Amino acid sequence: MTFDKFHVMKNVNESVDEVRRKEQKTCADLKNTRYIWLKNENNLTAEQKKALDKLKDCDLQAAKAYRMKICLQEIFRYPSSIAPMVLKDWIQWGLRCRLEPMVEVAQMIQKHYDGIVRLFTSQLNNCLLEGVNSLIQAAKRKARGYRSVENLVAMIYLIGGKLTFNDPTSK
Repeated sequence: MTFDKFHVMKNVNESVDEVRRKEQKTCADLKNTRYIWLKNENNLTAEQKKALDKLKDCDLQAAKAYRMKICLQEIFRYPSSIAPMVLKDWIQWGLRCRLEPMVEVAQMIQKHYDGIVRLFTSQLNNCLLEGVNSLIQAAKRKARGYRSVENLVAMIYLIGGKLTFNDPTSK
């Protein structure tokens, strides 16, 4: 089993946003900055980049969570020989950081460590499987149900098999 980067980073982004939401009640500077913390830095507008540069080096919990997010993103770019060791260090940082949402993410990564590390060697992700699943779900919705499981299985083979049929009457 392999856990892909998308799903790991999705959980990290949710945790960063949760930290920001809790802290914005006491810090007015964090109001209306949600997408600044969630977007990648190269996708920010000039105005958003300016606001992020002002906030990211402050002594804010949201800034600390953001730095943890950026560090984890960088780990996914490391070579497979050192990435697992650096990921262990990140997990320890996450467990000690005293930001409850980030601690939960670190625990989740620790729990699924083997599957996440397998990503570095296999370079697999589950986007293909999710694409096939979406085709199957669309076929189920289109038919509004099937009379039997065998009919559903036959439809899955027809959709997923990419079969071509020749017209026997044309030559």
